Amino acid sequence: MQIFQKIYPFSAIVGQEKLKKALILNVINPAIGGVLIRGEKGTAKSTAVRSLAGLLPEIPSVMGCSFSCDPQNPLEWCSRCRSLRQPLPVVFKRIPVVTLPLNATEDRVVGSIDFEKAIQRGERLFYPGVLAKAHRGILYIDEVNLLDDYIADLILDVAASGINRVEREGISFSHPSRFILVGTMNPEEGDIRPQLLDRFGLCVEVAGERDLERRVELMNLREEFDSDPEGFLKRFEEESRSLAWSILAAREFLPRVKVADYIRKFIADLCLENNVAGHRADIVMEQAAKALAALNRRSHVTIEDIREVAPMVLKHRRREAAPPSPPPPRPSEDDRNEKPSSPELQRENEEKPFQPPNNQPETASTKPEAQPEPENNETGSEQERITYEQVLERVFEIGETFKVRKISAPKDRVIRRGSGRRSRTRTAQKQGRYVRSSLKGDGSDIAIDATLRAAAPYQIRRRGEATLAVHLTSQDIRHKIREKRVGNFLLFVVDASGSMGAEGRMAAAKGAIMSLLLDAYQKRDRVAMVSFRRNEAEVRLPPTSSVELAARLLRELPIGGRTPLSAGLMRAYEVVRTVLLKDPSSKPIVIVITDGKANVSIDRSKKPVEEAIFIARRFTLDERIYPIVVDTEKRGIVQFGLARKLAEVMEAPYFRIEDLRAENLVKIIKEASQ
Repeated sequence: MQIFQKIYPFSAIVGQEKLKKALILNVINPAIGGVLIRGEKGTAKSTAVRSLAGLLPEIPSVMGCSFSCDPQNPLEWCSRCRSLRQPLPVVFKRIPVVTLPLNATEDRVVGSIDFEKAIQRGERLFYPGVLAKAHRGILYIDEVNLLDDYIADLILDVAASGINRVEREGISFSHPSRFILVGTMNPEEGDIRPQLLDRFGLCVEVAGERDLERRVELMNLREEFDSDPEGFLKRFEEESRSLAWSILAAREFLPRVKVADYIRKFIADLCLENNVAGHRADIVMEQAAKALAALNRRSHVTIEDIREVAPMVLKHRRREAAPPSPPPPRPSEDDRNEKPSSPELQRENEEKPFQPPNNQPETASTKPEAQPEPENNETGSEQERITYEQVLERVFEIGETFKVRKISAPKDRVIRRGSGRRSRTRTAQKQGRYVRSSLKGDGSDIAIDATLRAAAPYQIRRRGEATLAVHLTSQDIRHKIREKRVGNFLLFVVDASGSMGAEGRMAAAKGAIMSLLLDAYQKRDRVAMVSFRRNEAEVRLPPTSSVELAARLLRELPIGGRTPLSAGLMRAYEVVRTVLLKDPSSKPIVIVITDGKANVSIDRSKKPVEEAIFIARRFTLDERIYPIVVDTEKRGIVQFGLARKLAEVMEAPYFRIEDLRAENLVKIIKEASQ
C-alpha cells in the first residue's frame, strides 16, 4: 500500500526569499546548474526543495520510456526510443524531483543489470538507476556534504558530460542524464569537496528568522497545516497556481532575452575582482541574470539583474587575493634617538628563552624545564617544587586553528558497523562501495555479475533440467563485499608540563588539538583526552561523542610542573584497552602530543626516558591500536629528538605541529620521497 504524503506548499514558506528565488531561477533556466543551500538546522531547506515539485510545469516525454526522453530532441533518445516506429507516443508529466539517499549504493545510483530478466529470459538488460530518473529534472541531495566520495565522483562525471555510461556486470550501456543539482548542507557538519562545490551554479546561505512576529507566524502556519493539510493547501492554491504560471511564462520567454556586450564586460570584470577560478562563474552569472529578466518579462538583462544574482554566484567561488605585505612601522622619537642594535643582539633577543612572569631572579626553582633532568627525581625540597609549580602553572589560550591533513587508520579485513567519514572499512550492511565478491554471505546482498560468471560454464550441462534461461545452484551464488567509511575513536594524550609553556608551544599545541577536534566532529568520531603533568596523569575526558565538551576542557587545560610521560602513556594504554574490550572491532587512533622530555618516572628506580620507551612498546603489541606522535619541540640548533625516538619505538607516524596542516601535505610527501 502506497502512502501519499501531503507536501507543505512553496508559497506558504515564511521568509527565505533568496532561497526561493534561487530555486525558481534554476527551474526557469536549467543551464544555471543548480543551487547549494547552506544553513543551520531547521531553516526550511528540505521543505523548500520538496515543495518546489508542486510548481514545476509539465514536460513532453516519450510514453513508457524509463529515461524520460524528449520527443523533440532525437539526438538524445535512448536505444529503445530509437528503435520505435515514428511518430513516438507522447505523454506530459511534471519535471521529476528525485531524492538521492545518503546510503544509496553505486548500482542504485548509476543502474545495473536487470537480474530478474537475466534469470527468466537470459537477456542482459539495463535496470535504470537514480541518474536515469533524474534526467530532465532535479536531483536533490540532502546533507550533500556527508555524501560518500565515490558516489560524489560518479555524479560529478555525469553532471559534466550529461551522459551516464555504465560498464559493469557484463553490460555496456549509456543514456542521457541532464539534471539540475540541488543540495542542502549544514556547515557545522563539515565542508563539501571543492570539485562538487563548484558544480553548483548558485549558493544561498539561510538562517532562522530573527523577527519575533514572523517566527510566530511560522508556528501558526505549521500548526494549521498539520491539523488540516487539505484545507491549508486550498488556502494557498491560488498563490501556488499564480507562481506556477509565472514560471511557465518565464520559461517560454527565456529565448527572447538578450545580453548586451557591456553587460558581459561587467560580468567578466566582477568575476576578475573576486578572483574566481575558471570561467564557470561568468557563464552562470549570465544565465542566472537571463532567468531573472525572463521572470520579470524583460527582453534585456540589466545591471540590476547582475547585482541581484552576483552574490549567489560568487558566494562559494570567491577567493581572497594574497594581501600585500604591510609597510614597516614608522619609528617613534625614542626609537630615533636610540642606537640601532646589531644583528647579533637582535638574534640573541629572539632566541631568549621563556621567562616566568615574576620579579624574582632566575633560580633553580623558577627556571623552566628546557631539557630532561638527571636520573635523580629529587630536585630540591618539597617547598621548592610547590613554588615551581605555582609560578609556572598557567592556562594558555587556544592558538590558530587550521584544516588538518587526512588522518585515518590502515585498512584491514575486519567487518564493522557504524557510520562516519574517517576510515574505510568492510561492512556487512547493504551500503558502501561494491569492491569484490565472495562465496561467504547470508544471501541478502548477491553479486549478480559474479554469480552469472560462476554459473556460465555449466549451462550446457544444466540445460535439460532448467526451466529458466539461466539455471543457478547454491554453489554459483556470490556475495558482495562492500566498503564504507566509519568514524574512529581518537584518544588525545597531551603533555601539560611546564616545558610546554616555553615560546608559546602550548598555544600552538592547543590550536593543533582544536583543529583535530573540529576534524573529528566532521568525521563523526568519538574522542577522549588524557593529560599528564607534575607527577601524574589523569583522564580529562572519558570516551564521548561530545566534541564541544572536549573543546571546553582543552580551553581550560592548565600547564605547569614536571613531565611524567610514563604515567601519561600508561593511562592512555588503559583507556584504549577498555575501549577494545567493549568493542573488539574498533581501531582506536592514539595521538600523543609531546616534546618527549620525560623527567618523572613511575618506578623511582628507573630512568624516566627509558621507562617511557618501555611503556611505549606496549602499543605495538596490539595491531588494532594506531598511534601517532606529534612533536612540539621547537626547531633550533640544539634538539633532543626524544619525540621522534618515541615514534620509532611505537612504530607510529611522526609529525611536527606544522606538518598537520593540509597545505603542507604535498611538501611532506616530497621530502619523504627524496
